[in-house]
Amino acid sequence: MSVPPESVIPPPPPSEPPMASGPSAEERQWAMFAHLSALVGLLIPFGSIIGPLVIWLIKKDTMPFVNDQGKEALNFNITMGIAAIVCSMLMLILIGFLLLPVLVILWLVFVIIGTIKANEGTAYRYPFTLRLVS
Repeated sequence: MSVPPESVIPPPPPSEPPMASGPSAEERQWAMFAHLSALVGLLIPFGSIIGPLVIWLIKKDTMPFVNDQGKEALNFNITMGIAAIVCSMLMLILIGFLLLPVLVILWLVFVIIGTIKANEGTAYRYPFTLRLVS
């Protein structure tokens, strides 16, 4: 006795692999702290480099998103430190007096944008950044 092909139930489709979710809430929080820690530089000399460096060194092996964003924050703040030194030297020919306040405002705006993006779970890339730490 044979079964007609119309009555054969087709096999279920293969299950799809689970969608890769974004960074966890804890990873997003630590990445946000990596960006925000640069504001320590307003109180402590070189704090804008030390803050992201410490968070990156602590969390880089356990949280990939924090590793990426910590390096990004560190690279950006090193770049801004170099730019601040150049602006300070340019004060001898007076143009540094105009460039340094612009640099500080851009630094503050980009740190805030990076903080917001990290909190959203988006990998943020700062513009005009030398990628020294990779």
